[in-house]
Amino acid sequence: MELQTAAALRRLRLVSAPEAVSFILLLVCSVLKRTTEFNAVPVMGAVHAVLWILYVVFWVDAWYRAKWSLKTGALYFVLGVLPFGGFYAERRLRRETEDAVIAARARKEMAKGTATA
Repeated sequence: MELQTAAALRRLRLVSAPEAVSFILLLVCSVLKRTTEFNAVPVMGAVHAVLWILYVVFWVDAWYRAKWSLKTGALYFVLGVLPFGGFYAERRLRRETEDAVIAARARKEMAKGTATA
């Protein structure tokens, strides 16, 4: 895996969970706004908007660099829209990155082994 691809996946992974948390907090604030006098929707809305924009920007970059299929790219987009989807996306991206790093190391070792043989 190229360094830029790994960095793109890492950025998307790192913003996935905070984006999901902000979405859940925004939903809670929306309920509280309608049931109590507490109104944090403007603040949480702004926080969530910034994190959502970052998620989309990083998603496009990761899709481009990782050369995902349409199905995989759409899956990560949908996960960014669902309230708890960001947590699943984070775990899946971590596994995908770890698997790619392991595969890259194995290729490097195989190339190294064939060069010395």
